[in-house]
Amino acid sequence: MARVLEEVGFVHLHVHSSYSLLEGALKIDDLKKQALGDKMPALALTDTNNLFGALEFSEKLSGAGIQPIIGVELSIDCGDEPQSRAGVSGQSFPSLVLIAASEVGYDHLMALSSDAYLKPESGVVAHVSLTALSNRVEGVIALTGGPKGPLDRALAAGQRELAEERLKALKALFGDRLYIELQRHGLPEEERVEPALLDLAYRYDVPLVATNEPYFTKPQAYEAHDALLAIAEGRLISDTERRRVTPDHYFKTRAAMKKLFADLPEALSNTIEIALRCHYRPEMRKPILPSFADGQEGEALELKKQAKAGLKERLAVHGPAEGLTEDDYRARLDFELSVIERMKYPGYFLIVADFIQWAKKEGIPVGPGRGSGAGSLVAYALTITDLDPLRFGLLFERFLNPERVSMPDFDIDFCQDRRDEVIRYVRDKNALRPSRQAHETCAAKSCKSCNA
Repeated sequence: MARVLEEVGFVHLHVHSSYSLLEGALKIDDLKKQALGDKMPALALTDTNNLFGALEFSEKLSGAGIQPIIGVELSIDCGDEPQSRAGVSGQSFPSLVLIAASEVGYDHLMALSSDAYLKPESGVVAHVSLTALSNRVEGVIALTGGPKGPLDRALAAGQRELAEERLKALKALFGDRLYIELQRHGLPEEERVEPALLDLAYRYDVPLVATNEPYFTKPQAYEAHDALLAIAEGRLISDTERRRVTPDHYFKTRAAMKKLFADLPEALSNTIEIALRCHYRPEMRKPILPSFADGQEGEALELKKQAKAGLKERLAVHGPAEGLTEDDYRARLDFELSVIERMKYPGYFLIVADFIQWAKKEGIPVGPGRGSGAGSLVAYALTITDLDPLRFGLLFERFLNPERVSMPDFDIDFCQDRRDEVIRYVRDKNALRPSRQAHETCAAKSCKSCNA
């Protein structure tokens, strides 16, 4: 173990990509390149209040032979700051770095990052309460967040007792999965609170962890990144009151971090300990398509029934296009149905047709169809579209083609004032379906709904 600690030296655990919107400037490919260049065995991604880059990061880093560690920097309302409780737009909350050590932990991070945007009242910045966090700590490792964290902010304000109370509360939640985070970017506030953080760590037996919080690749990118922060706040670059970072907030090498924290080797080794405690990453999976009827055969029969009845009605009203016969339409319909069944998409057509037909019955304006989906006669027969593809010489193969397998995707336009009614209808109807039926085509054997 000692040899591993010496060889690795340091693992980045608090990193912002460009998915930290209007804050980070590191693309996922940049992170991969930087990590490969420094022969890093592991790397974490902890974007602000979101997991937007988690899957891309997981796939690209693991594909390069680097262990991806998924986390999030999450804003927390500790419930002990009156200004935070007011929660007006622009008011920041202290933040913790939460890292998924297991699949359960990753599930919790997804729920928390969603709640951060969905739960607060309108006009209140994204955050979760400490109470909400307390229900989702299993499988999660917590770092105290550095200068933006609840401990540092209290100490910087001269509120030592408040910092201690917060530390006790966090330790009660996370136990031995809590680490006090130290950062050294040359900021006065970092230097001012570090002695107090060290004292708290030793007094309450909470391990230290060293982090570098990079937002850009190299020091030369500082000015461009500073302009990004100015744009984010709608202020001038010359404004001295706006948020700034330092040129040291770049992606440092392991050697640079070992030198920076040479006086605290335990804070370096704990970065590796945390990486070793993490054993889950999100993976790509095939799309999970809900079922419209019981089994693929049932859906195929239902689609044929509805499509043939719909085509009969269309021809009765409009007739075939000039130069074509009804037999031409039936042959085209049979061809499309065979392709749809072979590619196992009857359920998709039936579901789309169901909510479009419902919207039309409710008087909700629906567009006539656009994009490659307008080339489907089945879609025309089901009233998904209102264009006769044979009349206009449109090709079905542009929409579905066994030689170029891709998910079907109808471009559908609903009235913007009533589209929420359609979304509600789909949501409520899907909620009535048994979980096993809804996930019948799921290829992931670990799917919790399938195994419920």
